[in-house]
This record gives sequence, structure tokens and C-alpha cells, in this order.
Amino acid sequence: MPSAIELGAPDRKNGDLTATGDSNELLSLLKDQINNFPPGKQYSIAIKEVPVTVERLPYYPKDGDRLQDPGTARVNIAASNESPNGTIQDNWAEEHKHQTVVQQHVVYWDKDQDGIIWPLDTYRGCRAWGWNPILCLIATFLINVNLSYPTSPSWIPDPFFRIHISNLHKDKHGSDSMAFDNEGRFKPQNFEDLFSKYDRGNKGGLDAYDLIRMHKGQRMAMDFFGWSAAFFEWLATYLLLWPEDGILRKDDVRRIYDGSIFQFKADEYAEKKKHHGGANKTIESRKKQA
Repeated sequence: MPSAIELGAPDRKNGDLTATGDSNELLSLLKDQINNFPPGKQYSIAIKEVPVTVERLPYYPKDGDRLQDPGTARVNIAASNESPNGTIQDNWAEEHKHQTVVQQHVVYWDKDQDGIIWPLDTYRGCRAWGWNPILCLIATFLINVNLSYPTSPSWIPDPFFRIHISNLHKDKHGSDSMAFDNEGRFKPQNFEDLFSKYDRGNKGGLDAYDLIRMHKGQRMAMDFFGWSAAFFEWLATYLLLWPEDGILRKDDVRRIYDGSIFQFKADEYAEKKKHHGGANKTIESRKKQA
């Protein structure tokens, strides 16, 4: 059962509890529980003197949780409490165990498996999702122009803006979820924190309002590149998943991190296009017969 803290934290538009008198009243009512939360542990995850620690409660292990050692980064699986063994669909985790999770994140675009992602690879991969050509060009520009140089094996910038997968960990930036470490491993604790802190109402995912709060909560001082990169990454995630109810499901987001959902979405669009094309042919055939 959720604690009183988890259910009672007010939903503030600016993401800060300190701005209201209601928050001070809440802290007063729950101060004993707050300073000893979670109960039965040797540590606390919130203190009344710093209200933001009450509003954004991190993930903490509970009885019955399937995820073991959440603070330990996984080198080749994107583990969560619901998927402690990573993505097992289509044998993904086993087939990609020779790659770090951050490398798995981009293998969808490396169709020839040469370890290099050209701008054309990026464009084709985005088009396979059914994205508009102009949107694909924008995505290609943002991705390859900004991410090419850190991965380059040379000090000289690559005029073709290729991305080298072997050095992809060097593309890590600030103000993001911190679910990847500096070597490309996946950090389950940080991933779980995203939903523990920002999933208001325990929906099992994040809506647009949650994403705005998350973007604000994860920002680092003076990190203009990180702010922009995180914004476009989550925008692309939303456009790709495009949930009917507006909620990005937790496991879908997890599969974004290990890249396993990208080909799935491409296949889904291809199948949809195939059925749509077949329906059009049937209509045209009936018109001719008439």
C-alpha cells in the first residue's frame, strides 16, 4: 500500500512544494513519518526541512520486489522491477549481451552492422516509423551533427558526421535521466527514480505534465546543451510511442533505453501500411467492377 507521503504530496504546477502553505501543513501533519521514512530502514529518503525531498521520493526496495541490487549498474541489460532480466522478447537480451545497453540503444540504425551510423542510416530508420520526411531530416541533423564528434576516433571532425558505436558512451550528457553511466551501463535505480518521483497517481507511466516536471527536476545549472538534448530526446520518445491515452508506459520507456522497441515500431508501421494499402486496392478493384 502507498504511504501517506506518496498519496498526500500536493501536485504543484511549478514542481516545488515550498511555494504553498498547504505543503507546510502537510509537512507538519506527517513530520514524524517523514523523518523516519521508509519505516524499518536504517536510512531516510525525505526530511521535512527540505520539502522537495518529500515531493520527489526516490525508488526504494520493498518486500516482494523482483529487482535485486537496483543501485548496481547493468552492463548489457536494461533491468527494472517489472523486467529484472531486461528485454526477453525476441531473445533480445541474449542476442545483444556482447554490447553495452547504450550501444544496444542505437543498433537499430546500424543495419549493416559495421559499427558506424551514417546520417542516411538515421534518416532511413526514422522514416521506417512513418515519420514525415521533414521531421526525419530534422532528427538526422540533431542526432548526427551533435553526436558525431565525441565518438570520433580522431581529433579531426568527421565531415560526414558519422557516429561510431564503439565510443557511444562519450555522448553522455547532463540534465537527463542519468539511467546510463559514463561507460554505457544501465542504472536501474535511476530509471526507477524517474517513475517514483514524477509518475503522479501511480499511472504506471508518464504523461505530458509529468514529463514537464521531470525536465525541470532533472536540469543541471548552466547545462544548456543537456537541457536541449533531454527535451528533444523525450519529444522523440513521445512521438514514437504516441500513446492513445497520453501516458508513456514504463516498460515501453525502458525498451527505448535498450533499443528493443525501435524495430518493433518499424515493423508495426510496415504492417499497418501493408493493410492500409491492401484496403485501398480492394476499394479500387470494386470501383472498377462497378
